[in-house]
Amino acid sequence: MMSFTPTMRAVQLDTPDRPFVLRAVSIPEPAAGEVRVKIGACGVCRTDLHIRDGLLDLGKRHFTVGHEIAGVIDRCGADVDHTWENRKVAVYYYIGCGHCRYCRVGDEQLCPHPKAQPGFSSDGGYADYITVPLRNCVPIPDHVDLAEAATMGCAGSTAVHAGRLAAIHPGEWVVINGTGGVGLALLQYARNAGGRVIAIGRGGEREKLAREMGAEHTIDATRTPDTAERVQDLTGEGADVVFELLGTQEAMSAALGMLRRRGRMVMLGYTTDDFRAHPVSFIVREITLLGSVGSTLEDLHEAIDLLARGVLRSPVAERLPLEDFEKALTATRQGGLAGRVVLTPA
Repeated sequence: MMSFTPTMRAVQLDTPDRPFVLRAVSIPEPAAGEVRVKIGACGVCRTDLHIRDGLLDLGKRHFTVGHEIAGVIDRCGADVDHTWENRKVAVYYYIGCGHCRYCRVGDEQLCPHPKAQPGFSSDGGYADYITVPLRNCVPIPDHVDLAEAATMGCAGSTAVHAGRLAAIHPGEWVVINGTGGVGLALLQYARNAGGRVIAIGRGGEREKLAREMGAEHTIDATRTPDTAERVQDLTGEGADVVFELLGTQEAMSAALGMLRRRGRMVMLGYTTDDFRAHPVSFIVREITLLGSVGSTLEDLHEAIDLLARGVLRSPVAERLPLEDFEKALTATRQGGLAGRVVLTPA
């Protein structure tokens, strides 16, 4: 008699620079210390496009993509208290080695030899289920929408991490150079820290959102030939902090030109462009250049808390079924929507 293996849907990377593939795979079972999450929402992040395009390639193949994951725990592995079943959770997407100097202090996003990175190099959230260690699950209060909580898994927690690195002080001028998901979350984080925020984008719905979320000034880069000069005019001397989210040579050079003496430039975005600047640009003004990647588990806990308390908002522009992942990716690439695109497998 033939045995039946239950399957689920999963959208997977086979080869970079080729479309993702929707296929049926076995439903995973949680190992000891793990839980299985029935995925209710998975945010569509621009990094997913970088993975498909081959701009971000960690060398892994044939895994399920998607890293902004939220859902409900439906099964517990051995050594996990079954009271966790039916709880809403967001999933932290780094599983470090647990032994290196970075993991020991909670900086798993810097681990040189991670065990897994769901959605980046191991199975992620464009699927019906995922199994992860219990410690990677951050509880979501009942009143919080799963789709909004899912975007905290990357956009919100990345903003919290970068905001912490920048150490924003009350009254400082903060420029958000890019008004995508991370940019709008950073805008709100900076406002909550007491910063005076200038948001630079491409006008349209995102500019309206930036104003609603507390930007003191907005700049439409499509209509402003010199954004650095405009920031200098608005601030008098230049910005204390610039978060650079676009990653083009033009945008990075402009961001450097926006800073006052002893300003801090935090780089989060990237393309195929290199960043070129003469050392004197940093030396004579004592500029600090910071890179920020991902987030810690604690950053995700804070992001969910800020969302639950209404300090962070994460508008969802479109909720699409899993099989419409190509439509979701196209909408994300085009940008300009009044919020994030989220897949809803459940």
